[in-house]
Amino acid sequence: MAVDSIKTIGVVGAGTMGNGIAHLCARSGYKVILRDIEQRFLDHGMATISKNLDREIKKGKISEADKSAALARIHPVSEIEVLSGADFAIEAVPEQLALKVRVLKDVGTVLRPGVILATNTSAISITQLAAHTGRAGRFIGMHFMNPVPVMVLVEVIRGLATDDEAFGTTMSLCEKLEKTPIAVNDSPGFVSNRVLLPMINEAAFSVMEGVATPEAVDSVMKLGMSHVIGPLELADLIGLDVCTDILDVLYKGFGDPKYRACPLLRKYVAAGWLGRKSGRGFYKY
Repeated sequence: MAVDSIKTIGVVGAGTMGNGIAHLCARSGYKVILRDIEQRFLDHGMATISKNLDREIKKGKISEADKSAALARIHPVSEIEVLSGADFAIEAVPEQLALKVRVLKDVGTVLRPGVILATNTSAISITQLAAHTGRAGRFIGMHFMNPVPVMVLVEVIRGLATDDEAFGTTMSLCEKLEKTPIAVNDSPGFVSNRVLLPMINEAAFSVMEGVATPEAVDSVMKLGMSHVIGPLELADLIGLDVCTDILDVLYKGFGDPKYRACPLLRKYVAAGWLGRKSGRGFYKY
């Protein structure tokens, strides 16, 4: 399928990444089918999109009319069958293998033959997921960064069976969404999280071992390494549960103890301290 024939994009999952992808696609002029399993998730996702569009209005990036038009392009649904109207689909459910496999299998049976199905996984093998979709040749990784409407990078990851047309169309779609696609190979964590998560993990160990406070760790990295945001602030933004899930994928994928999740991360997750989304992580919000 040529990129110019894509008019409607299906987004599966209305959480942090899903509503960000829906926001981006709608703002870029595409019709969006936003699917989640419950109305409350859809309502929260749409409210988040509206709030984030308001931020863009305040910054002078879009007008009130642009916001109204973008929201009108998004069709929130709980029925998976509606995704049959999508010309391209992006899965963005939580980073849990069993959940992704179940969702991708269901979505793969609903999409029209030939339609490309992408996953926004941040660490799980594209080849492994593709095997459950019934369309391995039309399956690809499309790893957006958070917050999606702001961050320009998309890691594009081919699975073992991904065909050349699916790869080329996905790269072109990223450009139409005004993103910069970077092609990387299928390996646990790809590039972004293979490099980022060990840094976050070491920052957590530094706090756990009493080397420094979270504020001090983040200040060192911002002032000394020119990071815009500190690793623990970033962990809170990503979600400490997501960070732990990614570290588990890296640990299992490589069998290397250097990827073992810091016990403090696990303790915070067990306490429900997930970061910004729960109101508390390494910092209080």
